[in-house]
Amino acid sequence: MRSGLQLSAPATLCLLQPLLLLQVSAYFGLTGREVLTHLSLPRQGATSTKLHLKQCDLLTLSRKQKRLCRKEPGLAEVLRDAIRLGVMECQYQFRNERWNCSLDGRTELLKGGFKETGFLYAVSSAALSHSLAKACSSGRLERCTCDDSPDLENQKAWQWGVCGDNIKYSTRFLKNFLGQKKIGKDLRAKVDIHNTKMGIKAVKNGLKTTCKCHGVSGSCAVRTCWKQLSPFHEIGRLLKTKYDNAVKVFSATNDATGHSELVGPQAHGHSSRLPRSTDLVYMEDSPNFCRRSTYSPGTAGRSCSKETNCDSMCCGRGHNTRSRMVTFSCHCQVQWCCHVECQQCMQEEEVYTCKR
Repeated sequence: MRSGLQLSAPATLCLLQPLLLLQVSAYFGLTGREVLTHLSLPRQGATSTKLHLKQCDLLTLSRKQKRLCRKEPGLAEVLRDAIRLGVMECQYQFRNERWNCSLDGRTELLKGGFKETGFLYAVSSAALSHSLAKACSSGRLERCTCDDSPDLENQKAWQWGVCGDNIKYSTRFLKNFLGQKKIGKDLRAKVDIHNTKMGIKAVKNGLKTTCKCHGVSGSCAVRTCWKQLSPFHEIGRLLKTKYDNAVKVFSATNDATGHSELVGPQAHGHSSRLPRSTDLVYMEDSPNFCRRSTYSPGTAGRSCSKETNCDSMCCGRGHNTRSRMVTFSCHCQVQWCCHVECQQCMQEEEVYTCKR
């Protein structure tokens, strides 16, 4: 089944430009350990308007995207938060892998057709879709509101009283923001667009109906229901699974239509199959991330777990072991009425890092 969302390669590349990712990461001083939360800025009249326009001008966007940004107060902030969300989730999902989604080398990775490139496109578009839908339900954008889900089953039996995440507006806005041009024959463009759409679809598939009961003695005489997106960590975990099972593709001509399309490898003597819309696809085998290269800083000096991944992460070079003292709260007791008192204890722990 064909999706209604058609994306142009130039528009998608513009959205995911490494320069923009680097600007946002530098702005927030990312270390890979931050909690994934939105950062809000005060909105006060003319000052807020000027700040919004300045934020749009600072983002690396196409002329059309910048125009749309300036028309939508709050959008620049949501765009920055979305890219931050994608960066942090990527680093979290790959924290124990040879490639840890470092910003170092991302420019070259985005030029290739690797599994890692595909994940970057998918997680970035997913973060944008998720952030826009959440921004609507939280009132951060002026042009959208809660999702009223008019096609919900048993609508008459449910009363809507909580603001739902507006994934419909998010999808519609992205269709316009990312562009709607005819896809060319270029294999790389098809792969990038496929992975971008897959990330957006992963967010849509995570939309759930949440209900609360109201009534005497929990009789559930009245239910209040609303649409809610899955936490982004769940979407990130799903995309990581898609990465682990990514499908290598090439371009072939469809005899029936005469158009080129993505085709996966043959399986057990059968003809090549089309990749599913939920597959993450790639064209090239991944680089070796063991040593520093244009694609990554390598694994030298990376922390690892002796029991689980030191052998793999250190690429056969072995690991160093050192001891350090850590402080933690211990012997905690609850004091009347609502106060907890703890002692500070110290213990020695071993830290393992990959040899150079």
